[in-house]
Amino acid sequence: MKKARPPFPDGCPLQFRATVHGIVFAGRDRHLTELEVGDVLYLIPDPPDQDVPEVWVHREGGDLLGHLPSEISAWLAPWLMRGGGADAKALKVHGEDVPSWRRLLLEVSCSV
Repeated sequence: MKKARPPFPDGCPLQFRATVHGIVFAGRDRHLTELEVGDVLYLIPDPPDQDVPEVWVHREGGDLLGHLPSEISAWLAPWLMRGGGADAKALKVHGEDVPSWRRLLLEVSCSV
């Protein structure tokens, strides 16, 4: 039997675009050279014991790219931790000529 998704947060978008932050730390930006528009990405929330949980963006295979903006993570992370689901794909991928927080744009679709 399929488990029901938790109630979706009121006033939050089911589909949205978001930039990925923190790409330049720990050499994560090296993974952008292998990323293409349309690639599937994975959204993983912090463990439940975090005071301010983030939603981390990973490539297939596990490479960490960065995290979603805190104003999105504030509602998306708790929902994902309760069993919510979201699909993400790369919409735009830029190189070093673009500010780090604008190098990767995602399209996110939440499953309700």
